[in-house]
Amino acid sequence: MKIYVPLDAAAKALGSDDVAAAIVSEAGRRGVTVDIVRNGSRGMVWLEPLVEVETLTGRVAFGPFEIADVAGLFGDLSLHAKALGQTENLPWMKGQTRLTFARVGVIDPLSLTDYATHGGLVGLRRALNMTGQDVVAELVASGLRGRGGAGFPTGIKWKTVAEAKADRKYIVCNADEGDSATFADRMLMEGDPFTLIEGMAIAGLAVGATKGFVYIRSEYPHAVAVMSRAIVLARAEGILGGSVLRSGRAFDMEVRVGAGAYVCGEETSLLNSLEGKRGVVRAKPPLPALEGFLGKPTVVNNVISLATVPVILERGAAFYQDFGLGRSRGTIPLQIAGNVKFGGLYECAFGLSLGEIVDKIGGGTLSGRPVKAVQVGGPLGAYFPRTLFDTPFGYEEFAGKDGLIGHAGLTVFDDSADMLRQARFAMEFCAIESCGKCTPCRIGAVRGVETVDRIARGDAAAIPLLTDLCNTMKAGSLCALGGFTPYPVMSALIHFPDDFRAKEAAE
Repeated sequence: MKIYVPLDAAAKALGSDDVAAAIVSEAGRRGVTVDIVRNGSRGMVWLEPLVEVETLTGRVAFGPFEIADVAGLFGDLSLHAKALGQTENLPWMKGQTRLTFARVGVIDPLSLTDYATHGGLVGLRRALNMTGQDVVAELVASGLRGRGGAGFPTGIKWKTVAEAKADRKYIVCNADEGDSATFADRMLMEGDPFTLIEGMAIAGLAVGATKGFVYIRSEYPHAVAVMSRAIVLARAEGILGGSVLRSGRAFDMEVRVGAGAYVCGEETSLLNSLEGKRGVVRAKPPLPALEGFLGKPTVVNNVISLATVPVILERGAAFYQDFGLGRSRGTIPLQIAGNVKFGGLYECAFGLSLGEIVDKIGGGTLSGRPVKAVQVGGPLGAYFPRTLFDTPFGYEEFAGKDGLIGHAGLTVFDDSADMLRQARFAMEFCAIESCGKCTPCRIGAVRGVETVDRIARGDAAAIPLLTDLCNTMKAGSLCALGGFTPYPVMSALIHFPDDFRAKEAAE
């Protein structure tokens, strides 16, 4: 009897470890042999812990699972109170196009046999039979863009590093996932670490780098543990080290753990931290692609960007490029959170409207009240009101409405949310997390909090001051922290003016 119990951090927080132990105990009491597989999460967080039992007709899901539900697994499964049906036939799963996350929740994350059985290493083997230039060209043709921020074309970044002249080059994976409502990086590392390893190895072969680093935030201890173990296993099988799948070409990597500074999600701050320095933004130029880690040409990509590379090399650029809209090609792992009925990870092609994502996939608010706003792109993303819910999910489409996709995290708010308080939170967040490198961020955010507080006290004259301050921050900040803080503040001012006028009237 094979039973899957997630080791994903969200499932563990909801008791999956205790459930796994209870299943083993019950099986022992009954004299039944069970094979417990600690898989990743399927992404349906509202159903965690989601237990799956392998049957002759496929894997059957049960959840949200509790210890009291364990005994029922050893009887007629169709009568189990938590039975949901075959996992792949659940509505949340059927509507997705899972490419990057195809194996997450399906395989044992630390089984290379499982990984290979489900298509793993095909992309790497193909890359080994190509020139680095051809691999880069494949990435350029696929249209893959960075999945962690501004959506810069991945292939162009790789091309710059590949053409740079240097005695050493590096691949750095930015796993410092600090935005609210984002958890895709963590889920991927905990549920399918070998796909990230494979993607980084392909990147190394493509640009001529022999060393890689995965920079993971310290708040992700389970991801650190799984990635560290996976690297050891990959090295033992020749995927890493001096004999990449016995080709004789070298690429190795290691995990580095950050200390929790939000600004280290910005690539140059991350590189400083990686070098043992204070996490402070570097002025550009030079770009990291030319002078990055230790002053050498460096590819810095997000987890999802690198983890998507294997499927592109496996199936070809044309296959991947066929998904999406406009310049937003491929699929995007949506992370739906906040006051929402169905929160979790949902991978689909670019192009769905924001309304479809919130109302149909997310199911509206958990509270049952009307949706007031959705913040897309983390704590520095704009607040979109329902009047903008027809916006297609794509980089240029969101930028055209003064928003950003960022890491594709969505936070849903109902009509009880106070948008002036949300604007203050954005400014305060920037003031706390600023590295202090540039004046607009270091001082502007502090003045911004004071200005919002003036508005809250009924000072209407402070509203244009807040607008001017946001424009100054946007134009003068060296990194996304100060430059994007105006997005939530200005969107709150523009789309929810009553929340600001109400304070004036109350005074």
